[in-house]
Amino acid sequence: MNPVSTPVYLKETASQTAGPYVHIGLAPKQAGFDIFENNFGNVLTSPETKGERIRIEGRVFDGSGAIIKDVLLEIWQANAAGRYNHPADKQEDKPLDKSFRGWGRACTDFDSGVYSFETIKPGSVTGRNGKAMAPHINVWVVARGINIGLSTRIYFSDEEKANAEDPDMSSIEWVERRKTLVAQRSEKDGQVVYTFDIYLQGDKETVFFDV
Repeated sequence: MNPVSTPVYLKETASQTAGPYVHIGLAPKQAGFDIFENNFGNVLTSPETKGERIRIEGRVFDGSGAIIKDVLLEIWQANAAGRYNHPADKQEDKPLDKSFRGWGRACTDFDSGVYSFETIKPGSVTGRNGKAMAPHINVWVVARGINIGLSTRIYFSDEEKANAEDPDMSSIEWVERRKTLVAQRSEKDGQVVYTFDIYLQGDKETVFFDV
């Protein structure tokens, strides 16, 4: 074999988890450090934002069922019409809501372990194959002990028909596991709340996507 064409493999760089200080670097205000003029927070809406106001809240559990209290979560979603505030979204038939960026960041509470987002319920997005996707929110989870952030989705319990026809939800072969992606709707003090708990391992493990 020609030595020039022989592939050269470099050693893999050692990986490192997010560590216990992820809040200070990515969400310092929630960790008690007011060091940035503009902080990325868990409130995605403004008075001008169109759509149904909702609150998403939940907890993150490890493989033993214990609540993890130092998790950082990011969400990315479409607006109420089903369009993302991003140049790559070419759905010209759907209006762009300039008052809604569609992205937020939150940390679990150090005492209760609960995270929350104040946002709006997203509309249905048209996928690359032309099929309508059920209303959903994309979630990225980071915490100590996780080498690479985990990606999952939040679907809504009051969208049963759309969920059943969603191409990504339908691709999950184990039908029972699809339930791990569905947030349950309720009302608290007149506000619509969707509860979405995340299980990193175990019998109730949440479905995570390779993206």
